[in-house]
Amino acid sequence: MAEFIKIYEENPNPKEIKKVVEVLKRGGLIIYPTDTVYGLGCDITNNKALERIARIKGVKLEKANFSFICYDLSNLSDYVKQIDTSTFKILKRALPGPYTFILPGAKTLPSAFKKKKTVGIRVPNNKIALEIVKALGNPIVSTSIRDEDEVLEYTTDPELIHEKWDNLVDLVVDGGYGDNQASTVIDFSQDEPEIIREGKGSIEIF
Repeated sequence: MAEFIKIYEENPNPKEIKKVVEVLKRGGLIIYPTDTVYGLGCDITNNKALERIARIKGVKLEKANFSFICYDLSNLSDYVKQIDTSTFKILKRALPGPYTFILPGAKTLPSAFKKKKTVGIRVPNNKIALEIVKALGNPIVSTSIRDEDEVLEYTTDPELIHEKWDNLVDLVVDGGYGDNQASTVIDFSQDEPEIIREGKGSIEIF
């Protein structure tokens, strides 16, 4: 049975944030709000939790394309090879925001991602998500709970999410209604940026 916690985005309660972080540190899975759709996440350093998410999504962990949810860009070099100044400026301009940037993976990636050539970096414009990551001290590995074929009501309503995911995760954060539009995904791992998916984030910023 998943715990169900209400957290208000305008002023996230540190006690509630701490509860969420404790679940993550124990290797638990959480569903939490972002600036786009609700995300399914775990601690990036916990391999057992990563395996659980991969199983839920029906993919092999080494082949999974999960996003790294970061608090800001200050520890980017832990996960990403050095990027040029113009790319960094775009990231600074776009984040926090509804974008996923695919960047070349660093050699220092956590063990579960050692073989990955690229990683998806997200800094969502959502105080709850950011406070969780900040208190945890490292990124959350995340994937959206959105149905790939259609946007269903349950993916935006926290109570319906809790009902559906009750036996699969350890905690669901109710941060209010979610959006039903995914992030815009841009690949910066090659010479030329490529838009992989146009979502909530405007591509005009490029």
